[in-house]
This record gives sequence, C-alpha cells and structure tokens, in this order.
Amino acid sequence: MSGPLTGVRILEITAVVLGPWACQMLADMGAEVIKIEPPYGDSNRSLGAYRNPGMAALYLTCNRNKRSIVLDLKQPAAIAVVMQLAKNVDVVIHNNRPQTMTKLGLDYAAFKAVNPKIIYCGTYGYGAAGPYGKRGALDDSIQAVSGIAMLNEMVLGEPRYLPTVVADKTTAMQVVSAVTAALYSRERTGAGQEIEVPMFETMVYYTMAEHLWGMTFEPQIGGPGYTRLMSHHRKPYKTKDGYIAILPYLNAHWEVFCKLSGHEELLSDPRFKTLASRVANIDDTYQETAKIMLTRTTAEWLEVFSKTSVPTNMVNTLQGLKDDPHLNAVGFWQEVDHPTEGRLRMTRYPVTFSETPASVRRLQPRLGEHTVEVLRETGIDDAGIQSLLASGAAQEPKRKDG
Repeated sequence: MSGPLTGVRILEITAVVLGPWACQMLADMGAEVIKIEPPYGDSNRSLGAYRNPGMAALYLTCNRNKRSIVLDLKQPAAIAVVMQLAKNVDVVIHNNRPQTMTKLGLDYAAFKAVNPKIIYCGTYGYGAAGPYGKRGALDDSIQAVSGIAMLNEMVLGEPRYLPTVVADKTTAMQVVSAVTAALYSRERTGAGQEIEVPMFETMVYYTMAEHLWGMTFEPQIGGPGYTRLMSHHRKPYKTKDGYIAILPYLNAHWEVFCKLSGHEELLSDPRFKTLASRVANIDDTYQETAKIMLTRTTAEWLEVFSKTSVPTNMVNTLQGLKDDPHLNAVGFWQEVDHPTEGRLRMTRYPVTFSETPASVRRLQPRLGEHTVEVLRETGIDDAGIQSLLASGAAQEPKRKDG
C-alpha cells in the first residue's frame, strides 16, 4: 500500500528545521521529495552527534524519504536546472525571504511560467506585505515577537524561550496543511497557486487561540492570558517519591478526584464547585491539589486513577521516552540500518491511515547523493551533466579517497 500523497512530486529548497521537517512529513505520507542543497549543504548537517561529517543528528531527524541534489543557485546554469525540474513537479517549497527568491529568478512568476499548475509555497518569518516583511527570522526571534517568550515572563518573572523550536515546528505543520489543501483545490479546479506561510502570523494565531481571553471583546473585558495557564503553580506535582501530572479539569473529573483522594469536603467548597470557579481561583486549586499529591507515591496515585477518566500520567524524561511502554507498543520508535551511518533510531509518522499508511522508503541522503541521478531523469545528457559538475553549478558527493 502507498501513502496518501503517492504520486505528488515536491521540489524542496529549504534548510534548518521548518522547511525540512515540513517536507519530511509530506514525504512520509508518500510524496517524492527532491531536496536542493547549496554546495555547503543544509546547515543542520553539522548540528548534533554524528558518525560521519555532514550527517549529524538534527539533519537525520528532518530529512528522510528525500533525494539530495547539490546546485549552486548563484550560477545561471543551476537556475536553468531548477526550471527544468519545475516542469515535472507539483509543489515547490522554500524558506528563503521573498526578495532573495526574486533576485535569483525563483519567484512564483518564474515557476508558473514553466508550469502553470504548480503550487508554490514560501514560508517566511513575516508576511511579505507587512513592514516586517524583509526581516530575517529564526525560531528565537519569532518566539519573542509573537509573545511566546513573554508568556514565561508573566509566570516566571522573566521572558524565556521555550526549550524547543516551537515556531519552526508549528509553522512546518501549517505548511503541510496548506500544501495538502492546495493540492485538493487543484484536484477540483485544475489551478495551481502561490501560498505564503509566515512564522509570525502563524505563531500569533497559535498563541492567541486561548490567550486572547479578555481581548476577545472590544472594548476588552480584562486582560489577555488564559488564567489557568498563567499560574506559577501550574507544573507537575511532587509526590512522596517523584512527580506526577494530573488534571481533574472537568466537573466530573473533580468529583472523582476528590472522592478517590479522600477529600470530599472540597466538593462543597465554593472556590472549587465548578470549572469556572476553579479557574477563577486557580492558585488555590493548584495548591490544594499539590498538598494531596504529596501524601502518596507516584505509582500509588497512578493506580488510584488508572480506571478513571481523570487525565493522569508519569512525568517522562527525554531519555525515558525511548523505553516508554506505550510508544514501544504502538511501534513509534523504529530502528534502521543506514548504509553509511549505521544503526539509527527514528520516530515514525504519528498519524495512522487505515488504507494509505505513511512509511519510510528512503533513508537520509548524503549531500548531493542523487545529483547525477536526478539530472539524468530531468533529461540532461551525460555531456551536459559533466559540464554542470565541472563548472560547480551542480555537485556530487566527495569521494572518501579525496
């Protein structure tokens, strides 16, 4: 069986995490992805643990199911190759600033001229039409400008970045949904289109879903920020021997929690009678729950609530996720033998399709591993390929013997 995007061909001109991770998700679902890299390669090829230079951990986690071709886009001959490739692809995805792509001759108009049905997705720091449109952006700067960093200031007393590239990865998922929606639209209308997926707007959309709060109204009724999430008491609870995550959120949860923990008196406390009152008195709610959690071990509490609907679980470490019994039972972790990098651990695509499952069909490519193969498929003859390689407009992997 093939993935739901089998038959879709994508040209990827991206680096770092946002673009590569988005294209990997599309590839996991069956799309054929040709990754165009500069002569020095995707910057993530050097970040993290590695067995061989250019094949570091961060690159490996974002670039399976792709073929790598090296083109020096500063050379007209390389641009001509891109346009030749564009004639036979469905989607182009890039994460360069719009003005950079226009300068290179790789804007939407250029691609549409050779392939009117093409879907052209640019993912930028900021919407091109706004005053920030020419600014560069990385995850930290977007966490700052979108309000993410100041959420921590409201709770911890100082602005802090989340210890994950949340802007890159959230925007990557928006890229995936936008591209698949555009493909569906093209199936109905036959028309391609240009898509803009800006990180700033995406992250404000993401953050303000719950934090618009009192600003939902005009004039506003109170300030922004979902009250329950802004309490500095919102964190895993200490138990007798460790930590636990528990959230008796809905009224039914709270009733079960109070009864099974032996604190039914809290059910008649006006501060805690309803979800709205518990949120209005959230610090008290968290503190009362914390006192109760200290009275037993983590394992004891997990057993108490194991047969209820109260959301309860252990607090995993990153290292502990490798041995998590649920993840292993559903086959989330996969181990494969890479031809150059040895035994690798990978996550599987988390979505299950009953008829068109996602899969890993290609392991992560070396820099330029498929340059000659792709050029030949494009219709360039051997003399043309040798000319491109000799000029440096295209490159293939360096041989280990020098």
